[in-house]
Amino acid sequence: MSPNRLAAESSPYLLQHKDNPVDWRPWGPEAFAAAREQGKPLLLSIGYSTCHWCHVMERESFSDPAVAAVMNRDFVCVKLDREERPDVDRIYMTAVQALTGQGGWPLNVFLTPNLEPFYGGTYFPPSARWGQPGWTQLLERIAGLWRQRRADVESDARRLAQSVRGWVAEEGEARVKPAAGELARADAAFAGAFDPEQGGFGGAPKFPMPAFQRYLLRRAARTGDAQTAAPAVATLRAMTRGGIFDQVGGGFHRYSTDAQWRVPHFEKMLYDNAQLLENLADAVLLTRDAELAGALSRTAAYLTRDLRGAHGGFFSAEDADSLPAEKAGQTDDGSHAQKSEGAFYLWTAAELDAALGKDAPAFRARHGVEADGNAAHDPQGEFIGRNILFDRGPSAMEEPAAARAREILLARRARRPRPGLDDKCLSAWNGLALSGLSRAFMAVGEPGLLSAAQATGDFLRRELASADGRTLNRSWRGGTRSGEGLADDYAYVAAGLLDLYEADFDPARLRWALTLVEEAVRRFAAPGGGLFQTAEGGAPELIARALEDRDGVEPSASAVLADAALRLHALTGRGELRRFADETLERFAAGAGERPLSRAYLLSVLDRALGAPRTVLIAGLDLPGGAELLAAARARLRPDVLVASFTAATQKDLSDFLPAAAEVRLGDRAAVYVCIAGACGLPVFSAVELTARLDA
Repeated sequence: MSPNRLAAESSPYLLQHKDNPVDWRPWGPEAFAAAREQGKPLLLSIGYSTCHWCHVMERESFSDPAVAAVMNRDFVCVKLDREERPDVDRIYMTAVQALTGQGGWPLNVFLTPNLEPFYGGTYFPPSARWGQPGWTQLLERIAGLWRQRRADVESDARRLAQSVRGWVAEEGEARVKPAAGELARADAAFAGAFDPEQGGFGGAPKFPMPAFQRYLLRRAARTGDAQTAAPAVATLRAMTRGGIFDQVGGGFHRYSTDAQWRVPHFEKMLYDNAQLLENLADAVLLTRDAELAGALSRTAAYLTRDLRGAHGGFFSAEDADSLPAEKAGQTDDGSHAQKSEGAFYLWTAAELDAALGKDAPAFRARHGVEADGNAAHDPQGEFIGRNILFDRGPSAMEEPAAARAREILLARRARRPRPGLDDKCLSAWNGLALSGLSRAFMAVGEPGLLSAAQATGDFLRRELASADGRTLNRSWRGGTRSGEGLADDYAYVAAGLLDLYEADFDPARLRWALTLVEEAVRRFAAPGGGLFQTAEGGAPELIARALEDRDGVEPSASAVLADAALRLHALTGRGELRRFADETLERFAAGAGERPLSRAYLLSVLDRALGAPRTVLIAGLDLPGGAELLAAARARLRPDVLVASFTAATQKDLSDFLPAAAEVRLGDRAAVYVCIAGACGLPVFSAVELTARLDA
């Protein structure tokens, strides 16, 4: 069978479907024109390359010639990678959630030729079960409805589309002047949602939700209230001890299917690990907890070993599914038919005994290994007789011995068939990695972390930005860039560049960060504050222009850009940056107070805005005393402090952003100035005195 129209695409997710008998088309004008010309509805199927249930539906339905015949006869079938086009996904996910009360991936939506949704859902089984219709049964029902009552269907679709436009644009949301009371209400809400027994927020399934930890850690650092940070620290510790953390190779899986963090969904996402790396850096600075510092190092090791390309950029994700070790000699046809979830990460007791010898009993005791397997639940029967490693702590095996055992197991595991790698590089997610690596370096001082961050910054500038740095592409794969950058691309990269600047003090990072913030406001700003997901006229086919108003597993681009604008305002004094941040906070603050768990990142921005942002300017970092002053500035988590520095060689470049830098005369020793709203105090030459000023 010849490949379908997806064979020419670059998305790993679309390429997974290129050999389906379904006549898939990519999202675009050709598909829209075909629907209009043929008078058929579109079947839009949205997913991503590491989505387990996407693989299941592909294997059960989209690979079946009989099912494909029905799809091809009655619909114009379209495949979309949600990671490349989150703007399209957001609109149709909103519609499906309104229709069914739930969402997820794969997302299968039926559209009129005008791209207005009229029915949809997530995974559908090939035949009726679990209270769901079979996929073919549903297709025939929808096709019959379209033929017999098309006018009614289109009328309903128009009404739903109109509602979706209002929902994604947050029409009618009240504006308020942000106040500290919003933060107090949020603190109470997080405390109420926290699971004091197991860590995390709410019940199973449990997601890491890095924005929650970010807010609580930074709020505690600014107020000095350790109890505010306690839920975040407990959650990070529970996750790093659980099965959601890869106890052999480091890094976090996507979520836990149980409340104890024991049984994960095994895919690994760049956006999770990048944000959790930043969380761990904040927690280490706040607590100096050795266990969390170890988790930071192991997470960074995973990212730089398994998700980083030789070009310096980071790939998007690793699949949950892989060939079991006993099938290692079989040919992987890419269909997922032979694969099982978690196979790469699971261990039998016998495998551990063979690998570790005399150290096996202690390792098994520390990591909860049982002879018959330890999975608390196994709905698909894939974990029988196998163990998901979790960490009970060093009482059974001290950490140095456990670390040696992990190295042995990592080498053994490397011989197994690896999970699939989504090797596209997204600007937005590489921006998150830039922040995570930079902040991890500042927390623990490991030079390799800074080198990795710098390589990522260089990769973004070289491969995903225009020559003048004003335009970003969305995606890069195999030397080819594609897609127009969206709001999160500009916001996350700008924020990452600010973090990288504080790590290496290269003024070029500041210059590009300021350029991207200005471009993001110009391209995406919504009247009255915040950002639209897409640029004006950037995606004319969309039935709505969605506002970036809340966090999901990734933070709201509106909040991230507002935070970057506040940081740059503290440095440069440019009023337009503060205006954007203030308007964004006024637009969303009421909702943040009422629904804090959906706007945690914005609450961090509000906390910064209500504080006293300060710039610590180190003059002559390379002079005697400079290293000590920098160490004092970085010694604690201070979310309202931006550290800038210059040498004789970089003073002029920094003066373009911080006019006060031009007025400083370098002496024979480093000096530090604490600046508020562009006005700097008297110089300080002692690390002890600097610490006292910052803590005052």
